[in-house]
Amino acid sequence: MPLFEESAGSNSFKRSIACAYLTAKEYVIQRGFSQEIDWQGKITFESVGESDLLREAAWVILSCGLREQVVREKFDLISEAFLDWTSAQQIVNQTESCRAAALAIFNHPKKIDAIIEVALRIWTEGVDDFKQQISSQGVDYIMQLPFMGPVSSLHFAKNIGINVAKPDRHLKRIADCLGYISVEQFCADIAHSVGDQVCVIDLVLWRYANLNPDYLKLFQRRPVEQVRQGRATIQKQEAYQSN
Repeated sequence: MPLFEESAGSNSFKRSIACAYLTAKEYVIQRGFSQEIDWQGKITFESVGESDLLREAAWVILSCGLREQVVREKFDLISEAFLDWTSAQQIVNQTESCRAAALAIFNHPKKIDAIIEVALRIWTEGVDDFKQQISSQGVDYIMQLPFMGPVSSLHFAKNIGINVAKPDRHLKRIADCLGYISVEQFCADIAHSVGDQVCVIDLVLWRYANLNPDYLKLFQRRPVEQVRQGRATIQKQEAYQSN
C-alpha cells in the first residue's frame, strides 16, 4: 500500500513523489555531491571510451556486496595496480604484475580475476565491437561478464551513460512502499515530472539513502507546507527548462 494517501496512478500522487525527490536532491547537493550528479547527467554511451569501460566495470565488480565507502577508499590504489585503466591490452600483457599489485590492496582473487577477464574480453573483441554488443543486446550482453547480475549489470550500464535505473535494495524499498511494481517505472514517473534523467534520479535517491538511514520517512505523507515548498521548486525548475 502506498505511503502517500493518493493512488499510485494519480497526478497528485506523482507530483508528491516529485516533491520528495527534489527535497532529496537538494539534501544531496548540500552534502557536497553536486559534481557526482553533474557527472551522471553528462556522461553518454557514445562518448565512453576504453578507459571508461575498464574503470566502471572494475568499480561495479568490486562494489558487489560491499558498501560504496569501502571500495572508494581503495579504488585509487586499485587503479594504479591496473595501470590507471590506460588500455585493456596493457592489462592483459601485464596480467601477473597487475594481479599481484591489486591483490595486495584488495584481497579478493575472484573479483580481481573478473576485472582481468573483462579487460581480456575488451581487448579480444575490440572497444567498438564490445560497445556494439551492448548497444544491440543491452543488459543481456553485460550479464555475460563476471559478477554482472540483474542489478550490477544495470549499475554498469548506468555508469557508462545508458539511461536506466538499477533496482538496488534502497530504491526497491522506496518503490515497493509507494506501490510501484518496478524501480524503472518509479524513476520514470519522477523523470516525467521534473525533467531529470532516470539515471540521475537513481543516483540521487541512492546517494540520499546512503547518507540518511531514515530515508523512507521522506516519502511518507508530509505536512502541507512542505509539499507546497516542493511544488514551488518544481515550478522553478520547469521555468528554468523552458528558457
